[in-house]
Amino acid sequence: MFGKALVRRAEHVERFFLVVWALSQIALFTTLWIYARRGPRFARESAAGPIGTGMLLGMLGLGIVWLVQLPFGLLNVWWARRYGLSEVGYLKWAFGGWFELAAAFTSICVTLLIVMFLARKFGEAWWIPGAALFVVIGAGFAFAQPYLLPETNALEDAALQRSAAEFERKQGVSDIPISVEDVSGTTSQANAYAVGFGPTRKIVLWSTMLDGTFSESEVRAVLAHEIAHHSSDHIPKALAWFGLFALPGAWILMRLTRRRGGMGEAAAIPLALLVVTALQLATAPAQSWISRRMESEADWKALQTTRDPAAVRGLFQGFAKTSLGDPRPPLWAHVLLDSHPTLAQRVEMAAAWSAQRRPRSG
Repeated sequence: MFGKALVRRAEHVERFFLVVWALSQIALFTTLWIYARRGPRFARESAAGPIGTGMLLGMLGLGIVWLVQLPFGLLNVWWARRYGLSEVGYLKWAFGGWFELAAAFTSICVTLLIVMFLARKFGEAWWIPGAALFVVIGAGFAFAQPYLLPETNALEDAALQRSAAEFERKQGVSDIPISVEDVSGTTSQANAYAVGFGPTRKIVLWSTMLDGTFSESEVRAVLAHEIAHHSSDHIPKALAWFGLFALPGAWILMRLTRRRGGMGEAAAIPLALLVVTALQLATAPAQSWISRRMESEADWKALQTTRDPAAVRGLFQGFAKTSLGDPRPPLWAHVLLDSHPTLAQRVEMAAAWSAQRRPRSG
């Protein structure tokens, strides 16, 4: 299916990334545990008021986490460069993402500001409007995400434009803009994604999808898959699932920060960072499962739309070559981390689709 040599190489590459991830998680939780124990002392020394001090403690914690995670990111870049998966230089990697980092810091601090305000106003009942707030912020980000992307260009390939229009008609949607993000000089990996919802929905193809590595029929399969995300309303559905996680998550955060006076007190912020990180890890298997279900649905819709299982099979075999993705990763890693079905499962789905339509003898 993928070839023994490619599978061995992909397994070797993927294992390194998994080891680095595991070590980074140990470092992350150790750092946050220490900060949760020692961070509150800074609250007593600040004159910025409870909310101002809470935001300062939040920014300090995020800064410490960024520094602790930096060496692991560097290891990942080194490994990706070694196997031709990335062409980004170390300096560009270290200093080229300041805008994204600043945006993340700002969004987290604004969320923290509002949560602390709600906690001081509503006491322990803050988690009810707080959960709603998390969903509103998530929806706002998802809606605006197409405007936050790197610069893209409109898809100019007339044949692919006609294919996209055909697939939209078959799937019951229309007028979804398709753009191309130039990643040449950055990576040899191929990717495509759907973003936004309602009037902001959009599909983005990486330029590596269109450089001749993949056949036209394989690119058509990608387009059908991404259109399927929009025709199936996967982004709004993902937000609904996020809301279901946010409500109990906010309640748990309220309960566990009681020992530090609750989320209205600055002393609780270091502990809150640890709790939120632990909740993210604890819910990762469920969130990954939901994502894989949506990706499987989009794969099946792409097969139904293109009726070209050979192209779908070739696409995922091509992903294994260009991204050195392990076709059959360890079960724990798949359950915990994978937002997509394994490459082997996706190829097997194409085979199953073909078998379902094969005439039966007798």
